Amino acid sequence: MAVSKAKPLSFSTTIRNPERIPNFIRCILPFEGKTLTSEIIHEVVKNVIREKEYTPLYISRTADIKAISKSEDETFSDKQLEKIIEMSPQKHKEAGFEYGWDSRFDTWYKMIKEFGFIKYAMGKPITITATGHMLVDAYMEKPRNDKKIQTVFLNALMRYQTNNPLRKNLNENVPLPLLLKVIQYLHDDPRENNAGLARHELPILICWRDNDAHAVYQYIKGIRKEVGFTCSDEFIYEKCLSILESDNRNYLKMEKICHEAVDEYIRKMRMSGLLSLRGNGRFLDINSFEAESAVYVMDTYMEYPKFDDEDAYIDYMGTIDSKILQIEIKQTIDFSDVRKQTLYKYASEMSKESIQKELLLVCEKKESKHNILRFINVPTRLEFLTSIALVQNFEGLDVNPNYSVDDEGLPTFTASGGYADIECYDTDCDSYFEVTLMCGRSDQVNNEIIPISRHLKEAKEKKRHESFSVLVAPVIHPDTKEAAEWQKMKSGVDILTYDINEFIENIDKEEKVSCLLSI
Repeated sequence: MAVSKAKPLSFSTTIRNPERIPNFIRCILPFEGKTLTSEIIHEVVKNVIREKEYTPLYISRTADIKAISKSEDETFSDKQLEKIIEMSPQKHKEAGFEYGWDSRFDTWYKMIKEFGFIKYAMGKPITITATGHMLVDAYMEKPRNDKKIQTVFLNALMRYQTNNPLRKNLNENVPLPLLLKVIQYLHDDPRENNAGLARHELPILICWRDNDAHAVYQYIKGIRKEVGFTCSDEFIYEKCLSILESDNRNYLKMEKICHEAVDEYIRKMRMSGLLSLRGNGRFLDINSFEAESAVYVMDTYMEYPKFDDEDAYIDYMGTIDSKILQIEIKQTIDFSDVRKQTLYKYASEMSKESIQKELLLVCEKKESKHNILRFINVPTRLEFLTSIALVQNFEGLDVNPNYSVDDEGLPTFTASGGYADIECYDTDCDSYFEVTLMCGRSDQVNNEIIPISRHLKEAKEKKRHESFSVLVAPVIHPDTKEAAEWQKMKSGVDILTYDINEFIENIDKEEKVSCLLSI
């Protein structure tokens, strides 16, 4: 067995995008209650590949199979799935699992298990916990219940322990409550800045040995007194090695501690909804819109039960704290003001060209390098970028996105159902923009065109001047264009359909949004 040692907090990056977690759970859901065997793992692997959550190299090297993997309307046959698995031996080994696909399965599901959404071990029944079911149910709601999804992740993160039985780490703390408490100490100190923790200070939290928030706060104050807010990676790296009482620089690499681990730490902590990025991504702070939840987490979870047994820990992680479901954001907060201020700020500070490039990165499923944008989940980022592009290209257009925001006005999750993603008002027309990453026929026609038509008819009944809608996607299915034309003939509503390149090209050459109707 591996020997426990003090090491930096490290979250698996196998499923970096949290939005993939519900789909991975769905892939194993049919086998709930069944004993985990290599045969069951084989069937789960087929489901994961069928859902296109994992793409072995064999797929990209085989033309006909690659074409299916790129299509949202086509699926692999069972025979093709068997061939893909046969031709893709996995050179991989995890403790407790056979070499190959069995170990690949554990790599996929280990973090999902650690967050308490699922319980499994070879030769034991597969269990989907209460929070695992809640996560899948929220994901499958129409429209998807992003607020509930965020709450489920908060439930996992506020209980997550560095030294849980699935880890071999001598560090003992609860990372999210510890982070919140340190920030709170800094806020309460009139001699400190009020923006939270600087990005370069986060490795200290990642490496900290215990759950003493006041000690971390004093340590951070000492660093600030010594070097202020400008210090090198080397300086922080040496501090971290000292905290970990190690000089193993081959295992504890500076790039990992000061950059890779920090990025993943920010992504995971922000999944809770309790944290905001400030100063162009230089500081991590408590989201004041969620202050009540943050206080509850600090008051309730700084003291925590410790577990030696893996099953007992997952049972603890997999139950929902009903209190966080009841905490609501104060209704006195005007989200629209901060949302629009930030939208117009980004529209003025970023160039049209950079926004166009970011839009293409999203639609091509490539990572952003931007300090802030890369920490906004992809569907929400698409709504944000589209809103910015509309502000930049149509002077005088009143652009009103409906995505949820933190106290910095940055998007936290997509617009809720019942509203257009982005509502735009001009002197001569109202326009409603819907954006989606879905490219399949059924998704675009059933989930987009039909609801858009219904909402547009309602809008036209209330307004005296022109109203139309625009659907933007990475690729528009031919049947989607036909469905939009049919809605024009049937109901007299105008629904324009643009793939991302058409959208960028058309808004770039028109002076008013109403001109899109005449293209």
